Amino acid sequence: MIEIFKNWLLNIGNPQVQIDVVMFVARILVIVAVAFVLNLIAKQIIVRAVIAIIRRSKTSWDDVLIEHNVFKRISHIVPAIAINSLAQLFFADSEKFVYVLEMGVNIYLILIFIWVIDSFLNAVLDLYNRTNKAKRVPLKGFLQAVKLVIYLIGIIIILSIAFGKSPIYFFSGLGAVTAVLLLVFKDAILGFVAGIQISVNNMVQVGDWIEMPKSGADGDVIDVTLTTVKIQNWDKTISTVPTYTLISDSFKNWRGMSEAGGRRIKRSINLDMNSVRFADGELMDKFKRFELLKPYLDSKLEEVHEYNSSKQSDMNELINGRHLTNVGTFRAYCLAYLRAHEQIHQDMTLLVRQLQPNPEGLPIEIYVFSKDTRWAFYEDIQADIFDHLLAVIPEFQLKVYQKPSGKDLELIGK
Repeated sequence: MIEIFKNWLLNIGNPQVQIDVVMFVARILVIVAVAFVLNLIAKQIIVRAVIAIIRRSKTSWDDVLIEHNVFKRISHIVPAIAINSLAQLFFADSEKFVYVLEMGVNIYLILIFIWVIDSFLNAVLDLYNRTNKAKRVPLKGFLQAVKLVIYLIGIIIILSIAFGKSPIYFFSGLGAVTAVLLLVFKDAILGFVAGIQISVNNMVQVGDWIEMPKSGADGDVIDVTLTTVKIQNWDKTISTVPTYTLISDSFKNWRGMSEAGGRRIKRSINLDMNSVRFADGELMDKFKRFELLKPYLDSKLEEVHEYNSSKQSDMNELINGRHLTNVGTFRAYCLAYLRAHEQIHQDMTLLVRQLQPNPEGLPIEIYVFSKDTRWAFYEDIQADIFDHLLAVIPEFQLKVYQKPSGKDLELIGK
């Protein structure tokens, strides 16, 4: 058809130079038109047919390939192959133009190839993130490192095609710019090494609650990449820290608390030491009416009675022999109350201990673990426990220590 068009132009008397230009443009337009049509066929017919077949399948991994446009990107190869084939057919008499066109097509194919691999790796990451292993071993950083290597290799191949040199020539030249590459890709290299250490040692997973005071981060890990770790703080702000800081700096990971199923409650009540005294008969009668104290008093009073009988001391004075105190009985009550509490882990550490007295009084520390590790519920459990203990302290004739406030000082002045 092209030859018929050429002969027609000659018959109507057009100069040969004009005919050559027109024929050149016509051939290019034909190639472009054919490539455009083949591209439409590949996208609108073949790709749609493949997608329709895949969506009917029972497997889910192929649907992920569709979501990440892997097949659509592959379809871009069709027009490139068409241009390469038609160029050799239509421009057989122009080797230089065919060479330039083939070089452009080859560069285009390399870019498409990189593009397809990029989308395929994204699909692999998506599939991996749907597995239970994804939280324990984040794959995103490794795939980003693979992409970086693929991009670098692609650039070298494109340069070798453009300058007509062997790829080995450009690879050998990398040694001369190693220092520059190390500077440019410093974060990526450090992040890649850190990512390996983090995964091997299982230091951080997506969903972990971590604290990094130096970076001002305190919240859940939402993303781990080649160069950065994103942490959503409790105030819903996002902190972004370099991945290698998880190796170079210290941080606290609260995952162990979640896996153990118990969250620690460690809080003290400061008692006024002036209110500590022996429990006399009247106070002991009151203690015996407390149901939670009955097992403790039965065993403890029997132990004290046996000891005092063996010593034959003058029990008219409380200083002689052994006697219960209001603070010791209060500690026993706290322990009994916590052991009866439904939301306290009985299989984990459960302590009510007396700490070193200080200017703020005598600290009685509660050291237990709640069954519910969720923040809001944990705070409710902790508050309920101390609400109750603070309310019962006067029943033991004890007082809570509290520094004098402005109102207290005003009353003292009067």
